[in-house]
Amino acid sequence: MSHTSASLTTLALQKFKRNFWGVLSLSVILIYALIALFAYLIAPDHTQYANQMHVSIHSQPPGFKVNLLQLPISNEPTHFMDWWTGKQAQVEEIPFADLKTENGTILYRPYDVDGNTLDFQPVKMDGISEMELSRFRESYTTQKTFLLGTDKYGRDLLSRMMIGTRISISIGFVAVLISLLIGITLGAVAGYFGGVVDQVIMWLINVTWSIPTLLMVIAISIALEKSFFTVFVAVGLTMWVEVARVVRGQMIVAKEYQYVTAARALGFSHFRIIARHILPNIMAPIIVISAANFAAAILIESGLSFLGIGAQPPMPSWGSMIKDHYQYIILDKAYLALVPGIAIMTLVMAFMLLGNALRDALDVKTT
Repeated sequence: MSHTSASLTTLALQKFKRNFWGVLSLSVILIYALIALFAYLIAPDHTQYANQMHVSIHSQPPGFKVNLLQLPISNEPTHFMDWWTGKQAQVEEIPFADLKTENGTILYRPYDVDGNTLDFQPVKMDGISEMELSRFRESYTTQKTFLLGTDKYGRDLLSRMMIGTRISISIGFVAVLISLLIGITLGAVAGYFGGVVDQVIMWLINVTWSIPTLLMVIAISIALEKSFFTVFVAVGLTMWVEVARVVRGQMIVAKEYQYVTAARALGFSHFRIIARHILPNIMAPIIVISAANFAAAILIESGLSFLGIGAQPPMPSWGSMIKDHYQYIILDKAYLALVPGIAIMTLVMAFMLLGNALRDALDVKTT
């Protein structure tokens, strides 16, 4: 009788596919990642940071529609990287309620959020004095629908939510990468060599562990000045401790295995034994911790942005969006704060569920 042998990776993948919540959470994360990658291509507002303000239509509900004048203000050519960085505003958008012509001049009535009837104003643009109203409407007006409404500055909430996804995904990725580089290095060295080296590294781990994470992040952010890059570094430098502790514990056990003894007998260097023989065999718990740290990094960044020391305006961040609109929760426009809050909750929960699914899939004791 022949038996088909499957690798541990194949078995883990099969177990993961049978986990409904694991597959669902991975799908949610991939959707968020695609939105973050192609945000400027799919967002209704393609300008940089989706920062086109229309104060006259601020705080409008989802599905709000308005007519806009689109008057050219720039003739800058498009660039290939506009899909990543966003475009400079090519037109000035002005919400209007009505149009008319008078003595060869095209006039518009500005839109008023309170429903007041404002006076007509002339359209200030060269070359339209003799243009027919119907032609002007066709060339320089459009109707825009704000699917998630507008924020308190009249910006498209959906566009800023999409671009804000980049902040959360990127902060999680970079912070986890930094924490893995530091945590795996220190944990592996401490666990493998032991002795004084282990004592010194464990002292550093315990000191870092005793400092509240948020306070340390705030201190690092203030010391390095407020910037997007600073948030990445600050969060990453506070998340390596748990990785180091787990790697150290796994290393202490793994270095006593026979394959490590055999590698030493063959004269392999310590670096080769650690990097090529031990670490690949203890990656399962590290992967699970990385998923949890990804979620923690998103929460920390949101908290920093809420406090005003995270991503700086006009860069959209879910945390700063909650900060701008949390007072609306007691009014009839609570969705302005709830929408980014639900996005944070959904993404964090997806990473936590993914971590649980990976833990079950990578556990060799389960069947």
